[in-house]
Amino acid sequence: MQDALLTMKNIKKRFPGVQALDGVDFDLRRGEVHALVGENGAGKSTLMKVLTGIYKADEGEIFFRGESWAVDGPRHAQDKGVSIIHQELNLLPDLSVADNIFVTREPRSFMNTVIDDRKMHRLARQKLDEMGLSIDSRATVSKLSVAEKQMVEIAKALIVESDILVLDEPTSSLTDVEVKRLFGIIRRLRERGTGIIYISHRLEEFEHIVDRVTVLRDGKFVATKNWKETSLDEVICMMVGRTLTEKFPARDVLIGEVFFEAEHINRGSSVRDVSIKLRRGEVLGLAGLMGAGRTELARTIFSAEPAESGKFILDGNEISIRSTVEAIRHGIAYLSEDRKFDGLFLDLEVSKNIVMANLTGYAKMGVMDDRKCQKDIDARIRELRIKTPSCEQIVGNLSGGNQQKVLISRWLCRKSRIMIFDEPTRGIDVGAKFEVYSLINKLAAEGIGIIMISSEMPEVLGMSDRIIVMHDGKVTGELSREDATQEKIMALASYTDKEGE
Repeated sequence: MQDALLTMKNIKKRFPGVQALDGVDFDLRRGEVHALVGENGAGKSTLMKVLTGIYKADEGEIFFRGESWAVDGPRHAQDKGVSIIHQELNLLPDLSVADNIFVTREPRSFMNTVIDDRKMHRLARQKLDEMGLSIDSRATVSKLSVAEKQMVEIAKALIVESDILVLDEPTSSLTDVEVKRLFGIIRRLRERGTGIIYISHRLEEFEHIVDRVTVLRDGKFVATKNWKETSLDEVICMMVGRTLTEKFPARDVLIGEVFFEAEHINRGSSVRDVSIKLRRGEVLGLAGLMGAGRTELARTIFSAEPAESGKFILDGNEISIRSTVEAIRHGIAYLSEDRKFDGLFLDLEVSKNIVMANLTGYAKMGVMDDRKCQKDIDARIRELRIKTPSCEQIVGNLSGGNQQKVLISRWLCRKSRIMIFDEPTRGIDVGAKFEVYSLINKLAAEGIGIIMISSEMPEVLGMSDRIIVMHDGKVTGELSREDATQEKIMALASYTDKEGE
């Protein structure tokens, strides 16, 4: 039997109005990958924050390497050999990749008084090379995609030689190629005896790396199973308390005519001569590898970063979209992939976040209609099953998946004609995913045009009526729902036009 590395017994943690953990048990062995799963709000991230000293448990015991352990803050936990990669990235956006990888641990010279910048970048480059990444160590983090930021966060954790590494939704923004690269890193860490706690809603990944799985539901321990002795359906049933027979809801939508076009759109090297058409009631999937330009195209359509050339046509008429205000006025909504930095107001209440994009819609002669406003807030919370003690809860206190639901709710309160979903189920559990898919289908049935970006291939194939594939800022192909396969998408996503380079 592998050596016991960590034991957590009867852990309890309460927040105002919420019993986040209620007598949870968990253990980890050396050289194993132990998955921790549950629906949003089940207590997974809270348990890990107790382990790493971000929260202090109200009750319970923790044993590390066989000895009782009272962790005194995140730095203490890291110094003792426990590192965590949070679901919400914790990078310093205005500093370089190398600065972020070595933050508080920079190599120094001249009697430890001056940061050795050259050595730091050399070591950072070595670590990035080990991970198979071509990211420039001197690049400013704010300029990176979410997937690239996630890989930098992983590199940052790997710089510290840890006995325990906690990975909280590490693949939520990674494509299949990056996921395989991460799995290779995990296997190497497991071989050298590192215990890995793996939190993910992508349960289909577990067969490649997971040894055991522990299930939480509503803050309580449900079971621990050897992965080879259980099944995906059994784990899902334990998570949600019911059997899920379908992954994607059936669609019976009459797709209408083309009503929106983007023609020959250019923005730097990220979006190069891209043209797309969108039909009423259609779910148009955007697929591609990291850096393909999918998010950049979405942000250009929404004018978060305006196009340098090209034109937009709505209902047969050319329209001006030079700002996000103009985009919203034309009925375009954008659900950002990075909810923490581009989406939510984390210090404000759930209610304010939900209605933020439609304040004028709730006003009569400059006065807010509080009754109408509250009616929509309550409806959105029920519709998306947002787990919150009340609508006045601060959004930053919610789980990552529930934060994502709040962001989706915001655009449902505004009558939009085009909705761009950028990684709509990132950090959302398997039960709630079906609800989001059903919601997307409902919007399409109402005649709304949906553009959906996803790094999850089954999601793209299962939800899209038509799929546009991008590579290096260009459109490399288009596939119908009937013709699309994972192999065809990957071939187009890896395509290089030698003559056009």
